[in-house]
Amino acid sequence: MDRIILEDLNFFAYHGVYDEETRLGQRFHVDLTIWADLSKAAESDNYDDAICYAHITRTVEEVVMGRRFKLIERLAQTIADAVLADKRIKRVAVRVHKPGAPLPIATGSVSVSIEREQS
Repeated sequence: MDRIILEDLNFFAYHGVYDEETRLGQRFHVDLTIWADLSKAAESDNYDDAICYAHITRTVEEVVMGRRFKLIERLAQTIADAVLADKRIKRVAVRVHKPGAPLPIATGSVSVSIEREQS
C-alpha cells in the first residue's frame, strides 16, 4: 500500500483539561501517514486522480481549530475520522504533539499516536 506523509502541521489552539490551557492556548503539531492506492495518479500524472494534500491539511485544520477537546486522544481520533471520510484512504496514522503540556519537569513534550482503518 502506498503512503502519503504530512509532517509537523502546526496549529495554535485551546485544547486541554486545565483552565490555563483553554484560556491561553498553545501549539499543537500533527503528523499524518495515510495509506491509499496511489497507482492511478502515479500512472496518469493527472491531478484529478490524486488525493489532494491541501484538502487533507484543511480537514485537519478544521478539526484542530474548529472544536475544543480536553484530551489529545480525542483530538487524534476526530482527525482520523475526518481523514477517513475520503473512502480512497484505507488507513491513517495520526500523531498529535503537545509540546507545551503541563508536566512536572522543566522540559519535555507529550504526543499521542493512533492508527485507524476504513470500516
